[in-house]
Amino acid sequence: MPHLIPIGLESAVISDPDIMSGAPCFAGTRVPLETFLDYIGSGASLERFLQGFPSVTRKQALVVLEWETAQAKAAVGLHFFA
Repeated sequence: MPHLIPIGLESAVISDPDIMSGAPCFAGTRVPLETFLDYIGSGASLERFLQGFPSVTRKQALVVLEWETAQAKAAVGLHFFA
């Protein structure tokens, strides 16, 4: 079953039941978003991730990182600060 993609991520992430069973993936790839988040969460650099998954563009990865940062800021009430 496809997942809903949040506003702000539509340009970088898709969910298609025919690709990785509908898991959210970077658009145009079969690389799950979860893989990226696990890499970054474990302390790996963006560069290391991009080297390991060359089908993901830097722009796509930055869209996800910027969205995640905005979500974290909003969660603690910092969404009014740039």
